Amino acid sequence: MIKFHFKNFLKASYEIILIFLQFFIISLHFIQWELFPKKQIIENSIISNLIGILIIIIALIIMLVAIKNLGRNFSPFPKPIINSRLVTNGIYRFTRHPIYYSLIFISFGFFIINLSIYYLFLLMSLALIIKFKIILEEQYLKNKFKNYLIYKKEVKY
Repeated sequence: MIKFHFKNFLKASYEIILIFLQFFIISLHFIQWELFPKKQIIENSIISNLIGILIIIIALIIMLVAIKNLGRNFSPFPKPIINSRLVTNGIYRFTRHPIYYSLIFISFGFFIINLSIYYLFLLMSLALIIKFKIILEEQYLKNKFKNYLIYKKEVKY
């Protein structure tokens, strides 16, 4: 008989909620809901549009490189895959969470393009959700990989 562990259930629920919120906030960048005011903070221009697009393109490239570096270790969940290994090469030599940071920069790019309170709210919400996800993921990584703390000291962000 399988024992029910409430603590494990809560942790798994927390992970799923974080992932759901992350994808929900990302999807709101592409859905134009009339419920939320899109009031601009300042008037956007061609320059702000170009800067926003450039930020998004660079972040997408970094994200694709990070996904390629992870290979089979890639997962949207904070908990590492069972037979995974700690990836410290490629872009992971410079940053521990390039995919998460890329998502934040993509959201920032949308904000720069639109310069509205709505996109600022999405940016701040996504950054907060990702912060919680990073904290949880790093607990898992620390427990799974003995050399994670050394890697964390060497690669600050």
